[in-house]
Amino acid sequence: MNHKFYDEVNALIQYEPSYIWDKEWIAMAKDLGIEKGKPFSPDPRMKNIFDEASKIASVEARATYFYPEESMKVYDDRYWFTSLISGHEFKDDNGVVSIDGRTSFHFMATGITPDMVANKIGQGSAYLLGTRDNKEQLLDGGEHYTVTLPKDIPVASFWSFMVYDNQTRSMLETDQKSAGVDGLGENIRKNEDGSITIHFSPTPPKGWENNWVQTMPNKGFNVIFRAYGPTEAWFDKSWRPSDLQKK
Repeated sequence: MNHKFYDEVNALIQYEPSYIWDKEWIAMAKDLGIEKGKPFSPDPRMKNIFDEASKIASVEARATYFYPEESMKVYDDRYWFTSLISGHEFKDDNGVVSIDGRTSFHFMATGITPDMVANKIGQGSAYLLGTRDNKEQLLDGGEHYTVTLPKDIPVASFWSFMVYDNQTRSMLETDQKSAGVDGLGENIRKNEDGSITIHFSPTPPKGWENNWVQTMPNKGFNVIFRAYGPTEAWFDKSWRPSDLQKK
């Protein structure tokens, strides 16, 4: 989010073989003074320009993540979304890249693999991203939210929730040992109908400590739900988690 981003771009261009890069992209980098085999040493004026450009780009990336376009929504009746709607290369049937999808994904994630979009019963992984509640409001770390997972969660391996800091994009730093909860926990509490309700709040609701993920007052956060080894009900969408709902 500052001029040092361009130092990272330069480091990649210097390290990797030139043939892997899109020629138009590498030409734009050259216009900025980034060229393989040559030093990159922007003067103070260019550093100021890079700082401003980085801030603008960061704001654009945040906008695509916290207010994603409709095409990224996984379900037609709730706000869970994924940047991987068109696959791990973010291309539609005509080979056109979704710039918003790619930007949104890599704003939060550092790596990608075809296993994330394997779409094979019981294999790979699948993701739901949550940045807003069922009233379309951004998530507030001082509030209490719940998500209910209907019974028979469609995973061959396990499921998990993790919370992330909106600013650092890393896992939210709290007093909890981990920044989430998952289906491997032996003491996860189930509702009478077999569903599971997960709580997100600064303090644990009494009796639901094992189903609780800590958030921090005055800190915005977002949620990623992961399904490892998703099964048929995941793909046909007959199983759907609730939106985050403020209590």
